[in-house]
Amino acid sequence: MVQRHQFADYLNIGTFEKPNWVLMGVGFTTLDETFGAESESEKYVCEPSSSSSVVSYTSVFPFEARLIKSQDAVNALYHVGRNHLTGSDAEFEYCRVELWDQKQNASELVANTFAARKFLVSAEVSGVSGEKEAEHEWKSQCSRRSA
Repeated sequence: MVQRHQFADYLNIGTFEKPNWVLMGVGFTTLDETFGAESESEKYVCEPSSSSSVVSYTSVFPFEARLIKSQDAVNALYHVGRNHLTGSDAEFEYCRVELWDQKQNASELVANTFAARKFLVSAEVSGVSGEKEAEHEWKSQCSRRSA
């Protein structure tokens, strides 16, 4: 069974030209993925029931985090909400690595090479709460941006 710690999530807090990939680890208490399958169905007059097919996906990555000053990924996402960033200013490259799926070359495993998916996401920061600065938490999500 694959467990959550076998996924590694990275956020590019740099630019496309000069990337700065940081691990989304410490500070994040949850970081999930919702595939968001969208389907269409159709029923012809000669059929007793309709048939459906998946036509697209809208991935969403909801997360909860603690605001920890030393964690660059947490701070980059926090600043999106704090500064009310919109459009491309609220977008990040995001990479989800599946550490349980090491790649092979012929019959041998390739060192430090794993299956990964890269997304362009838009950060939607909903708010921050907590009594003490070290306990600030928020629930938000990154949504895959349509091209």
